[in-house]
Amino acid sequence: MDPRDTAPDSWEQEEDVKARAAAGLQSALAALNVNAKPFIPNVDAAVFVPTFLQSSPTEISNSDGHGRSVRACGGVSVGLTRCAEPVASMEVLETVAPVENGGGTEADMAVEVETWEQKEEPGEGEPGGGGALGGEGGSSEEAQGREEVEMMEEEEEEELPVLKVIPLPPNAPKKEHVNVVFIGHVDAGKSTIGGQIMYLTGMVEKRTLEKYEREAKEKNRETWYLSWALDTNQEERDKGKTVEVGRAYFETEKKHFTILDAPGHKSFVPNMIGGASQADLAVLVISARKGEFETGFEKGGQTREHAMLAKTAGVKHLIILVNKMDDPTVNWSLERYEECKEKLVPFLKKVGFNPKKDIYFMPCSGLTGANLKDPIEECTWYMGLPFIPHLDSLPSFNRITDGPVRLPIVDKYKDMGTVILGKLESGSIAKAQQLVMMPNRHTVEVLSLLSDEVETDEAVPGENLKLRLKGIEEEEILPGFILCNAENLCHSGRTFDAQIVIIEHKSIICPGYNAVLHIHTCIEEVQITALICLVDKKTGEKSKTRPRFVKQDQVCIARLRCAGTICLETFKDFPQMGRFTLRDEGKTIAIGKVLKLVPEKD
Repeated sequence: MDPRDTAPDSWEQEEDVKARAAAGLQSALAALNVNAKPFIPNVDAAVFVPTFLQSSPTEISNSDGHGRSVRACGGVSVGLTRCAEPVASMEVLETVAPVENGGGTEADMAVEVETWEQKEEPGEGEPGGGGALGGEGGSSEEAQGREEVEMMEEEEEEELPVLKVIPLPPNAPKKEHVNVVFIGHVDAGKSTIGGQIMYLTGMVEKRTLEKYEREAKEKNRETWYLSWALDTNQEERDKGKTVEVGRAYFETEKKHFTILDAPGHKSFVPNMIGGASQADLAVLVISARKGEFETGFEKGGQTREHAMLAKTAGVKHLIILVNKMDDPTVNWSLERYEECKEKLVPFLKKVGFNPKKDIYFMPCSGLTGANLKDPIEECTWYMGLPFIPHLDSLPSFNRITDGPVRLPIVDKYKDMGTVILGKLESGSIAKAQQLVMMPNRHTVEVLSLLSDEVETDEAVPGENLKLRLKGIEEEEILPGFILCNAENLCHSGRTFDAQIVIIEHKSIICPGYNAVLHIHTCIEEVQITALICLVDKKTGEKSKTRPRFVKQDQVCIARLRCAGTICLETFKDFPQMGRFTLRDEGKTIAIGKVLKLVPEKD
């Protein structure tokens, strides 16, 4: 035993041991040959193949610069013509890859790998060391024979879609970005549909979902496992209720979609408004189950409120997914589907959606994935496209690319600098660009740009961005601030005139009334300081005298004053930043649009 490993009888003895060890080290160093020739690797040497594999053709994962694997037959690297059998299997692998991930396109694959790498935890892989590239070395113990190696290779072939990614050609056209917000009453199935879509488009792998299913079963919540793909917070998973707006993305052949999974509970409506303000398209999820639809649609139910808030947030197109059609109380019944439709259409019309152009109804089942990607046999009466193909077939949105830069901030945090999140409403942003943060007029520089977790050099309107900024601290930013270009700053102020529609309020509203204002991503306390005139709903005529009060269902023009300075524009100049909602006591009481900004008196 090494004397250094044992405890000494006395401390003097330990010093002797140390001295002996040092002397031994000196003599070992003196014996080193310091004039030896430098090592030069032989780059032309044949590829090493273990003896037990030499008779069978093996795949050595060398890349030839184009992302293709180079084959080796019997230990010597050869061209594609000589080694006929492996070439065939290589072609099969390349075609199999997209199919296993949900029949996606090449672009799907490019995005997919990122999510796999992010979500893969060490130790969760396959039993033999997991990765398709690293697995072969792990199983090369000679005691375990050739059979085990073949089994390993079969396992690896199944895993290959994860890593075999065809990179996008650099000149490929950029797909159109569309932000979809899922809204509706609590427990209608919004997060489950979101999770199912991510699975069907290959953004969540099967193993992760199986893990969620096991964990959900342990908590006696086995039907919740799909929603866990979007509800990542422990509190959300325990209670089965979304709190924050969940974010995820998926791709189809023509478009790139960002899913915004809004909370359905009435306590979290402010979060839902923030999500809806970033959306181009809303999906209203309603439950067809007996009793559930009625609860959501009654006064005070979130089906009504969410549809109205989505319209106020500027969502033009609404898809209504009638979910839980596979429920035993419904069983894909056309009568129930039509009943839900008949009740909803008059209300949506009243909110301001055009039933012929803006609304599209569709039956589905989020838990089984029926009618989300592929049509189903049970539902013979539905002739339209399933959900994902329908999204893909929608016409493009017109974006203001040459306008001024406007990026309302949704969230901010610290991560190697200051990072902000938001949707670019107009203009374009590039790396290293100088921008101004309003309303506190900080000049900032864009260090890096991430669009849905993928780094880019330039962003166009409609994209959900993460920006790393230089020149500003995280504490100096609040949600609701706006990034602008220095040549064209957005307006900011405290007082403005607006046209307001009172939607729901028990008593009358007089000057001096306080509420909470939600405008783009900003939330601020506001007071109605004066009522200017009433507006006739049918003719649009304004009253000559000032009203002393307004009540439910009336339209008026009023002067509002915020507690602090906020960024806003008139509705005429910039609709996204000129429409707002007023909320009080957990209810939406009014919606409105900014008509005029009133300059501050010094």
